[in-house]
Amino acid sequence: MIIISFIKSGDAITGFECKGHSMSAPSGQDIVCAAVSSACLMAANTVTEVIGLDADAAATDGYLRLNIKSSPQPAQDILNGLHLHLAELEAQYPENIKVKFTEE
Repeated sequence: MIIISFIKSGDAITGFECKGHSMSAPSGQDIVCAAVSSACLMAANTVTEVIGLDADAAATDGYLRLNIKSSPQPAQDILNGLHLHLAELEAQYPENIKVKFTEE
């Protein structure tokens, strides 16, 4: 299962951690894993490379993390959009994806 934890501080999302595999199909054919990975990478790259926020990011097989070090305010629309997208995927694939919030 893929577990995505959005990290909040007050009302602001300050980052997220995505880990695991959906196991919905063999590696290379798993559209659920591809959808989650693509969305998370786009969000992380937009925050760091397009907006240019100071953030700590890491990615390995089955793992991606983004923690914004500067003010997270400019990234809220992107991170809320990512949450909405992943929540919709969770509704379609509840056996494969879990989305949650944790407090910082």
